[in-house]
Parts: sequence; C-alpha cells; structure tokens
Amino acid sequence: MPYYEFQWNEENLAKLDINAVSPDDFEDVVCHPIKVEPSRSSGRPIAFGFAADGRLIACVYDPVDEVVVLPITAYYLEHQ
Repeated sequence: MPYYEFQWNEENLAKLDINAVSPDDFEDVVCHPIKVEPSRSSGRPIAFGFAADGRLIACVYDPVDEVVVLPITAYYLEHQ
C-alpha cells in the first residue's frame, strides 16, 4: 500500500461535500484503487474504487510529488 499525504483545504473539501464523498473514502480509494487512468478533460489521474458503503467512486487528484496528493474532486458512479 502506498503512503500519501493529502493536502486538504476548504476548496477541495467543499467539492467533496457537494458530491457527499467523505475525505476518508477519498483517501481509501486513492491508496487502494481498482483502476487509475488519466482524465479525458484535464489529464489528471482518476482513481476508481469503492467507498466503505460499497458505492463506486471516481477520485480526481494532482500528484504534487511521490508522497503528496492534492485532492481535486470526487463523485459516485453507477455500477456497470
């Protein structure tokens, strides 16, 4: 499991709150993704994984360096 430090601030916490994603779920998905791919719109990494309640989440972030991650946003996806 990789170790990351997450740079939380009012802006990125508000973006998660809009979509009802908790910071804990965001961190769990980024640290334990089932898939990571680049965003088609921004090129940023998107980690896909499951929240504690079993819902699928997409987490968009900027890697600042090998350890530091700047969360951008996250949202729930429908199971396919």
